[in-house]
Amino acid sequence: MTTNGVYVYAIIHAGRTLPDDVGGVGGPAVAVRTVGQGPIAAVVSEAPVQLRARRRDLLAHQDLLLRLTDEGPVLPMRFGMIAPDEETVRTQLGRAESAHLATLEQLAGRVEVNLKAFPAQDALAALVAEDKNVRRLREEVRRRPAYDASVRLGEAVATALSRRAAEAGRKALRTLTPLARSVRPGPDVQGCALNASFLIDRSDSDSFRATALALADEYREHAELRLAGPLPCYSFVSSEAAPATTAGV
Repeated sequence: MTTNGVYVYAIIHAGRTLPDDVGGVGGPAVAVRTVGQGPIAAVVSEAPVQLRARRRDLLAHQDLLLRLTDEGPVLPMRFGMIAPDEETVRTQLGRAESAHLATLEQLAGRVEVNLKAFPAQDALAALVAEDKNVRRLREEVRRRPAYDASVRLGEAVATALSRRAAEAGRKALRTLTPLARSVRPGPDVQGCALNASFLIDRSDSDSFRATALALADEYREHAELRLAGPLPCYSFVSSEAAPATTAGV
């Protein structure tokens, strides 16, 4: 009997065998199982009491999704998706069966790679050499040190660093987009000039990463390009796929 609800990790094709050496969220880790409805199934477990976004639970959630992705297409759920009971899960699976099957087909053999562009660290020397306005304000501060002048210089430096990072991010995006099956913009991240996710064939993931890392080295004086992946394909699953709601975590 479910008392705290059903924690939902992912949607997969029915009949798949789950990894037997990984558990779900909670401490101790709860056992995972499937709730099927026709040709698709949800990977679920009992929802722990007072679920929180603890490091152990975040890693358990991610590890299970990565293991599932290694063995077939997965519609991953974000951390903290809880349904009141199994019947609710089955109802949603049946209601969206055709959409889920279409998305599973789209994601088969593919992974997500995320790219973020941040202003380059320790890039002031290159910035001063290239930006006339920053160079002028810097000389003004040196000749006549004053609070207002220092503020103007700081604002100019921050703006220029962000602009350079955004330009480098756009150049990287133009280069990497043809190598991907699909590209989705990510949510705004503080201090981040670009956040984009790429859907790529698993067989191409090494070459894609090599190209992205080469771009990171090429643009290192303009941006810090951070690469993450392969990841479960979070960015390419509609929010309507969730057979649950996000708990207050």
